[in-house]
Amino acid sequence: MSHEFEMSLVSELSYFLGFQIRQLDDGIFITQAKYAKNLVKKFGLENAKHCDTPMSTTLKLSKDASGKSVEQTLYRGFSDADWAGNCDDRKSTSGGCFFLGNNLVSWFCKKQNSISLSTAEAEYIAARSGCTQLLWMKQMLVDYGFNQGTLTLFCDNMSAINISKNPVQHSRTKHIDICHHFIRELVENKCIVLEHVGINDQLADLFTKPLDATQFKTLSRSTGICLVE
Repeated sequence: MSHEFEMSLVSELSYFLGFQIRQLDDGIFITQAKYAKNLVKKFGLENAKHCDTPMSTTLKLSKDASGKSVEQTLYRGFSDADWAGNCDDRKSTSGGCFFLGNNLVSWFCKKQNSISLSTAEAEYIAARSGCTQLLWMKQMLVDYGFNQGTLTLFCDNMSAINISKNPVQHSRTKHIDICHHFIRELVENKCIVLEHVGINDQLADLFTKPLDATQFKTLSRSTGICLVE
């Protein structure tokens, strides 16, 4: 590599990007012991009582009859739109966020290219953007060895959901650009299902318009966004 790039060889690699590296005859070992110790020191736990890592052998796990069901969906998304929110050109804003389990992994906020004639149309266009993101992430999961069946996209507009399920052109939808109607094919092939979500639980609202302090804090907590001091 030194023939192609300007390099300086100081010594054997021992620390890189927060990882401690030990090169031995029987292998290369990577640890983050220094990072872990710094965390302990940061939170003042140097003198805290140590405990064993393994679980107790006497603990028996059983089903919690009154417990809340765990979300089974591996990957899901939320899409929303602020209809005609731009005061200058009356274009709508699309927003979406996507979760792997309970972890927020992707999001978008984008002004739509065309003017929507109804809330349903704006929501439908936003859902199209959400579907493309879902498909992209689904392929990434396949590359990592995880294959999920039907993906769920949550939308708070029933009219947009009904448009995605009905292939018949109506007077109120026939003008919508054909590029947005590929949602129907995804729904028909059971690649994606659009499900309704209440307005108060629509997490994508964060990315479409200003919210009052209470709703903003509620949705922020639901997405896992927090202030780090």
